Amino acid sequence: MTSSLSEAVIAGADAAALESLPLPDHFPAACVRAPDVNMFEGVEDKDVRKSLSVGDVPMPELAPDEALIAVMASAINYNTVWTAMFEPLPTFQFLKEMGKAGGWEARHDLPYHIVGSDASGVIVRTGSSVRRWKIGDHVSISPAYVDEQDPDTHRDGMLGQGQKAWGFETNFGGLAHYAVVRASQLMPKPPALTWEEAAVNPLCASTAYRMLVSDRGARMKQGDIVLIWGATGGLGSYAVQLVRGGGGIPVGVVNSDEKASLLRSLGCDAVINRQEILGGDDTLLRRPEGWKKMGRAIREAVGEDPHIVFEHVGRETFAASVFLARRGGTVVTCGSSTGYEHTYDNRYLWMRLKRIIGSHGANLHEQCEVNRLITMGSVVPALSTTYPLAEVGAATRAVQTNQHIGKVGVLCLAPRPDLGVTDPEARARMGEERLRLFRR
Repeated sequence: MTSSLSEAVIAGADAAALESLPLPDHFPAACVRAPDVNMFEGVEDKDVRKSLSVGDVPMPELAPDEALIAVMASAINYNTVWTAMFEPLPTFQFLKEMGKAGGWEARHDLPYHIVGSDASGVIVRTGSSVRRWKIGDHVSISPAYVDEQDPDTHRDGMLGQGQKAWGFETNFGGLAHYAVVRASQLMPKPPALTWEEAAVNPLCASTAYRMLVSDRGARMKQGDIVLIWGATGGLGSYAVQLVRGGGGIPVGVVNSDEKASLLRSLGCDAVINRQEILGGDDTLLRRPEGWKKMGRAIREAVGEDPHIVFEHVGRETFAASVFLARRGGTVVTCGSSTGYEHTYDNRYLWMRLKRIIGSHGANLHEQCEVNRLITMGSVVPALSTTYPLAEVGAATRAVQTNQHIGKVGVLCLAPRPDLGVTDPEARARMGEERLRLFRR
């Protein structure tokens, strides 16, 4: 006999038992708090361990089109780093704007922000208008929070004015024991994966898919050479797999021998250690001298310039990306972790007929396409290490200081790693060693 809903979820109780148990009044969640938004003024090292903490928060009400998820595991994305640094602006501004819309949106405007844009877990409640999902379903969560009543959403979920990143531009995110999501964010959890393996994929894998494979991105085709910056990071590691799986030729850029070895194990055709090429001087990436060195290294590795450059680093690499793409090539960008203000030589863009494509997140169809590839075992999770929720500050700090490879997972309700597999035969076919590649 279990005494709480959380214990019932952990024990694997059936839907009837989950529905019969009351919701907790409060639950643990990783938050930043509005009174702290100025704490890093004049501070060079904005250590996220000082701003991000775990504490009890009240259980929110559920809107008709939403589901309440008992979160078994979550993950750290760079948007949680930005939130905890209060840069480029405090996310409480996003929550305040949501609150102005009134109705159910008003719940989000709180003096605390529950963060996290990835999760896997169990549905424990559904709103009255949720049709395709039921209590007890095991799910992974898409971070794309969209307005289904916006006409542009029906053209592409990422084009609607109301589109937001769940757990970054909304409240009630995934780094908690419970999370509130719209039904349009739900996907089946891959049954061969553990909770933490399933939790780390949605944001980065789908973002990479849209950038490379979707008709809204670079439209990669067989034989395309794709230059991938940060190729063992959260985004890059999925990009390498998608390029290989689609018949392209990935050229992965890393900054250490350890990461180069991992890339080769992942099947990357060509690996470039930029420390060796640039002699440890990364400032060369902002100058033609460094661009030419990188170009020579790419041609030595694969014989040609890249058709596509997979760009997410931003200010540090963007000028090099524009230079390195071949004549008529494409730079596709989804972010700027080293800075938003880019300077590049426009002659290499217009005179050589190149394109820059902006890409953001992924719509639900793209999310489900890459989730299918993960379920099939064509793409493996990039999980490298897992922290308990109580240590979410340390987990986020590891990403902030780039002391990680792949994705960093966080256990929420799951009491230990390696739980949640419901199809062990499929897991055996995928291969335990392959699924644990990033955890060697």
